[in-house]
Amino acid sequence: MRKKIGFLEAFSIGVGGMVGGGIFAVLGLTIDLAKGAAPIAFLVAGIIALITSYSYVKLSIAYPSEGGSIEFIVQAFGNNLFSSVINNLLLMSYVIMLSLYAYAFGSYASALFMGKEVLWFHKLMASSVIGIFVLINLMGAFLTGKAEDLMVFIKVTILLVFVAVGIFTADFHRLSPEYWESGIKIITGGLIIFLAYEGFELIANTAKDVENPEKTLPRAYYSAVLFVIFLYVTIAIVTVGNVSFEEAKKAQDYVLAIATKPFFGQAGFIVISAAALLSTASAINATLYGGGRVGYLVAKLGELPSEFAKKVKAGYEGMIILGLLSVIFAISFNVENISVAGSFGFLIIFGLVNYANLKLRKITKSNFVVPFIGTLSCFIAAAVLIGYNFYNSPESLVSSALVIVFVILFSFIYYRLGEKMQSILDEDLRKGMNG
Repeated sequence: MRKKIGFLEAFSIGVGGMVGGGIFAVLGLTIDLAKGAAPIAFLVAGIIALITSYSYVKLSIAYPSEGGSIEFIVQAFGNNLFSSVINNLLLMSYVIMLSLYAYAFGSYASALFMGKEVLWFHKLMASSVIGIFVLINLMGAFLTGKAEDLMVFIKVTILLVFVAVGIFTADFHRLSPEYWESGIKIITGGLIIFLAYEGFELIANTAKDVENPEKTLPRAYYSAVLFVIFLYVTIAIVTVGNVSFEEAKKAQDYVLAIATKPFFGQAGFIVISAAALLSTASAINATLYGGGRVGYLVAKLGELPSEFAKKVKAGYEGMIILGLLSVIFAISFNVENISVAGSFGFLIIFGLVNYANLKLRKITKSNFVVPFIGTLSCFIAAAVLIGYNFYNSPESLVSSALVIVFVILFSFIYYRLGEKMQSILDEDLRKGMNG
C-alpha cells in the first residue's frame, strides 16, 4: 500500500519543481531584458502560472493519475495525432529543462573554479553532469526522496537568507520607472523565463496518492505558486539593487553569485555558486528520473514505440536518449535559446491544460472564467514570446524551431507506424471508470 502524501509533501514537490535550478540560470536574462522592472517581469509570469494552477487543481481532483498533464490532454482531446504531438512536446520540454539546468551548472562551475566564463570548461561541466547522473540513474541509485527534500530545504533557505540580508545593501533607485524598459520588453522578460515556474505541475503526478485531495490539492498548488512568486520577485529586487545593469549583462549566466558580493563578499559568491551547483545537479537528477518516467508513460499511450517503453522503464536506451538530447541542447545553444524553447513549450502545454479544463468543466466542476482567461493568457503569451524574438532576436528561435519540427515528425511517424493509444492512461483510473 502506498503512503499517502499530505499538504507539506505536496507543497514541497511543487516548490522543489519550480526552484529546481531555473532561477540560477534565467535571472540575468530577465534583468537584461527588463532592467529595473525585472521583478514585475517575474510577477507577470507568476500570475499566468497561478491562473493555470486552478485548472491543474480541478483536473487533478477529477483525474488523479501518475500521468498528470499527459492524462489531462488525452481526456480532453482523445486518441489522435494531436495528443501525440502535445505529449511528445511535453517530453521534449523536459529535455529542454535538463539542458537549462546543465547550462546553469556549467556557468556556475566556470565562475567558481575558473573565476570567469570559460567556454570549453562550461561545456565540459554541462556535458559531464548529465553524463554522471545518467549513469547513476541507469544503475538505479537515484537520489532518495529524503535527499531531494533536504536539497529543497537547503536551496530555499539559502535564497531566503540572500533576500533577507541583501535587502539592506540594495540600491532601490535602480528599480524606479526611469530604469524600466518598454512594456513589451518587460512582458517578454517574464515570458522568456516562464519555464522557471513550470514545476508546480509535478504535483499532478502524485494526485492519486494525496490524502484528502479535495482539500489538500488546492492548498498545495496555490500556496506553492504564491510562495515561489514571492521568492522570485524578492530575489529579482535584491539582485537589481546590488548589481549594476552592466555587471548583470557581463555575468548574465551567474548573476546571482555576483549579487552576493556587496554584502557577503567572496564568501557569498562561493556559497551561492556552490548552492547553484547542488541545486542544478539535484534538478538534473530528478528531471532525468521524472523525464524517463514521462517517456515511459507516453510510450504506454502508444505515442512512442513499445520497445522504448520497456527500455525506459528498465532504464536503458530511453534514459540515454534523454541525456544525449539534453547534452546537445546544452552545448549547442545559449541560455536565451534554451529559455525561449522551454518557455514556449510549457506555455503551449499549459494553454491546452487550461483549455482541457474548460472543455471538461462539467466533470471537473470548474467555472468558465478562470480556465478561459488561463487559455487565452497562455496562448497570447506564447505568441508574444515568439513574435518579439522573431523581430528582435530571430537567432534565439533556432532551438524552438528544431523542437517543433522534431516533435511533429517524430509523432507523425510513430502515430502512423506505432501502436494504438489507450483512451485512459492510468490503470487505476481506467479500472475505476470502467467499474
